[in-house]
Amino acid sequence: MERYDLVYRLYDEYDTETLREYQEFVDIFPAVDSRAALEHWQDATEELEERKDEIRSAFATGETFAEVAARANRDQAFTALDLQTKYGRAVNVLVLDVDETLRSAGGTDNEIPRETLHVLTEFHDAGVPIVICTGQTLENVKGFAIQGLGSEIVHSGTLSIVYEAGTGVFTPGHGAETKQLLYEDLEEGIRDVFDDVRSRVLPEAPERLRRGCHLQGNEFNVTMKPNYETGSADAREVIDEALVYLIDLLADAVGTVLESSADGNGEGVVDDETIEDWTRAFYAAQDPEIRAVLEGEGAYPDLEVGAVPDALADVLERIDVAYYEADAAEIGSLELNKVVGVERALDVLGIDDPFSLVMGDSKSDLRVMRWVAENDAGLAAAPEHASQDTLEHVLETDELVFDQGKSVDVLRTVYALNQLARLE
Repeated sequence: MERYDLVYRLYDEYDTETLREYQEFVDIFPAVDSRAALEHWQDATEELEERKDEIRSAFATGETFAEVAARANRDQAFTALDLQTKYGRAVNVLVLDVDETLRSAGGTDNEIPRETLHVLTEFHDAGVPIVICTGQTLENVKGFAIQGLGSEIVHSGTLSIVYEAGTGVFTPGHGAETKQLLYEDLEEGIRDVFDDVRSRVLPEAPERLRRGCHLQGNEFNVTMKPNYETGSADAREVIDEALVYLIDLLADAVGTVLESSADGNGEGVVDDETIEDWTRAFYAAQDPEIRAVLEGEGAYPDLEVGAVPDALADVLERIDVAYYEADAAEIGSLELNKVVGVERALDVLGIDDPFSLVMGDSKSDLRVMRWVAENDAGLAAAPEHASQDTLEHVLETDELVFDQGKSVDVLRTVYALNQLARLE
């Protein structure tokens, strides 16, 4: 209890709120060409150090407590202490989703807030590697990573990008291991399915989908995005229609591969007119959100999933259909997911015993969170608007739920955890 008593004393006896205001001002003060502004920043820096010195001189491990007080509020500090007591170790890698996690269309104007970016640079400076784990394309992620964190951090050798939800991993500064195209390891038949769908998805789409959707510029996954504002009624309507279309196109592509397979597994499958219904039934059984969309579009088949022929089910079990309400409809490989990508990224980064902070909002992030929990390899955090299953997992573990656009709150908690872990 002694450490808890010290934290109580820290927040009861010192004006930590003002201390944090000085720290935040000094940290994210904009670069301006003004002597008066620079003098104001210098005055704030001196005041910050004086306030920290009061804490440094009052505690045996004063530097640690000064840093905790300057970065974390009372609740965050006690949460950090609870985590340190529970796990007894510091976080040694950050695994971070981007959209609706680090940034939010509703909460941060779809930009990563400056205070969040600064805390990430603090982790980098402390030697904690960063794995950006997203469904976005590599070029998109590289662009905002360099813009937000700077080229030096991105190319430092301690940052990795798992892109397209695990189909590729990009870790600058690691020679031949810098870019790894994990989808090249897939069986040829599965790659043929994706090639077929990609080549036909827009040319064969109904006019409404051709006008209302575009393809995300992926290397492997096939992702239909709305030409409307994400989250809008128009986006929801067109993505619901796109989901049905994408499932049916996938069914046809799989049927073609089965029909042409040398072992004859396609016999009795591809010739049946109900292959689209079987495929719809299969994915409806996998995901209640997909089922709801199919029902809403009048496309839910009157079939039991057990009626799906084994040859077809064997292929579909390797292909993921993902639905993100009013945002995207996507097919990807279940053999390539964020877990596979994160494992490869950790291997390249040389992290043999990870204890990670995994932050995300979707079902693909949940897979990483569950992998972390099963391997006692870290913590999970999610925004309050995360998918239901993701939120339930986080609440059942360490309850690290944050408000929309406020991922920095959890990052500050974990920063405090790492400071307190130094006292061991």
